[in-house]
Amino acid sequence: MTQAVLKCSNISKIYTEGPQDVQVLKQINLEIMPGDRLAIIGSSGSGKTTLLNMLGGLDLPSSGEVLLAGKNYAQLNEKQRGQLRNRHLGFVYQFHHLLAEFTALENVAMPLLLRGESMAVAKQQAMQLLERVNMVDRATHKPAELSGGERQRVALARALVGEPGCVLLDEPTGNLDQHTAAKVQELIHELAENSGTAFVIVTHDPQLAAQQQHILKLDAGELHQC
Repeated sequence: MTQAVLKCSNISKIYTEGPQDVQVLKQINLEIMPGDRLAIIGSSGSGKTTLLNMLGGLDLPSSGEVLLAGKNYAQLNEKQRGQLRNRHLGFVYQFHHLLAEFTALENVAMPLLLRGESMAVAKQQAMQLLERVNMVDRATHKPAELSGGERQRVALARALVGEPGCVLLDEPTGNLDQHTAAKVQELIHELAENSGTAFVIVTHDPQLAAQQQHILKLDAGELHQC
């Protein structure tokens, strides 16, 4: 039986603001299988980014558990969570978060270098990913020399270079024009089909959401199937 890449069981998140407790997430259950393409939609302030942070182990739930590759984030220390993320997760944000002083190739190679791979191996694998996202001819360019769409393609390559089971995307097309956003979506679809990587996309873009296999809406802290 295939194991879920990422699984939430009854997770809730409560923040204390002065004398009040604010519940952002309520008893959320979610199971993400290999190759899934899942969109999470919801109004601003509905808790989408909080949920994404829980899925990525960047924050821990107040109750319930989140398992990545079968391991509970809450049972790991910060270093162990970082190592687990490096092996099994990729991240793509609205603002690409590429390192300005490094080339596209060096940016994509970075997760492998952090994992302890040699420079030669890291660059070889990074170049293969740049080829998959049609960015080989821009490999030696730094982020400032790339267009918005090119930066997002490099960010996708970086997220995928470690062969993660799942990639989390936070508004990946939010800064792109309609044509470039469509190209990024085509790329996500192709990569999910060919690599078995799961994609979880938080988005306000109805067109992007509509092209995923599943759409979930976060409303008042609760997650509902659309």
